[in-house]
Amino acid sequence: MRDAFGNPQSVLVLGGTSDIALAVTRRLVDARASTIVLAGRDDAALTRSADELRAHGATKVETIIFDASSPKSAAATIEESFEAAGGSIDLVLVAVGLLGDQTELDNDAAGTANLFEVNLTWPAAALAALRGKLVAQGTGHVAVFSSVAGVRIRRANFTYGATKAGLDAFTIGFAESVRSQGIKVQVIRPGFVRTKMTEGLSEAPFTTDIDTAADTIVKGLSSSSAVIWSPPALQAVYLILRHLPAVVWRRLPG
Repeated sequence: MRDAFGNPQSVLVLGGTSDIALAVTRRLVDARASTIVLAGRDDAALTRSADELRAHGATKVETIIFDASSPKSAAATIEESFEAAGGSIDLVLVAVGLLGDQTELDNDAAGTANLFEVNLTWPAAALAALRGKLVAQGTGHVAVFSSVAGVRIRRANFTYGATKAGLDAFTIGFAESVRSQGIKVQVIRPGFVRTKMTEGLSEAPFTTDIDTAADTIVKGLSSSSAVIWSPPALQAVYLILRHLPAVVWRRLPG
């Protein structure tokens, strides 16, 4: 249950080693979130993250291992996460994702399938498993990490962009399906953020650091916006970019 100021007291992070999601979670703990469940595939990294959150003041931090390349595991992961949290969860951050290397994926059928399983199929299955839990609670908040890469697909990362476009669309539909049930759902669309996932890549315009992105996202979580853009200026930028003629779009760098 949220506190008297509307802040979540229990948070589930699916993709519990995500740099941005962890930075967001640290801020939520600073704002009195006390129960945190971190779910991911790297046990050692999850343990380090859990220790950090405890140091920030979280009173209960649990970790759960799952493999996002196995979508059938999503329902069991959600069940285990709610049990670990004590039966109810105020906020779910869905931050599962891989970037992939488009030059390698171009001719890699197995790699392409895996990227879709991790970035789209597993999160979609998790949302489906979440629905009944949140409806039974009669309340809840879900924030799904998409990407501006899914707003308009580019040759440089079209496989990643396509997975995020699919997740973005699914989340918007999911939001409509639970709107009357008292459940809040938001899409998070970050631009290029300096994280371990983007290390070594050429930076794009409007690049931000982790802390700046986390501050924007936390502010957005307390708003009524259906979509959280990070940085906010990207909303206006993509309003223009998504309508550029294809011949112009192809000439843009990247």
